[in-house]
Amino acid sequence: QVQLVESGGGSVQSGGSLRLSCAASGFTSRHYWMAWFRQTPGKEREGVAFIDSDGSTSYANSVKGRFTISQDHAKNTLYLQMNSLKPEDTAMYYCAADRINWWLLPKYMYWGQGTQVTVSS
Repeated sequence: QVQLVESGGGSVQSGGSLRLSCAASGFTSRHYWMAWFRQTPGKEREGVAFIDSDGSTSYANSVKGRFTISQDHAKNTLYLQMNSLKPEDTAMYYCAADRINWWLLPKYMYWGQGTQVTVSS
């Protein structure tokens, strides 16, 4: 059974940093595409960062230069390092996985339960 469990969210001040983790089980991350998304109430889920099977990455324009996605296949874990956080980064953050490459589109089959990130000014 595929499971994704996010952790690392919390409350920080503007300019601060957080590192999110997504522990995967029930599948081998090396064989899946994975990405980070975020969502605020009343808005659509937004693709934040994507990592391809060759390690190449893609980011939403709003987070480029501040966020870094990485993956440790040995630990079956996906990470999102978030620096220079802004109040507009406040959202519930989700990791997603699928055997299909959905890039930053919210069409992945498997989702975690989310971890809340709150950035105060």
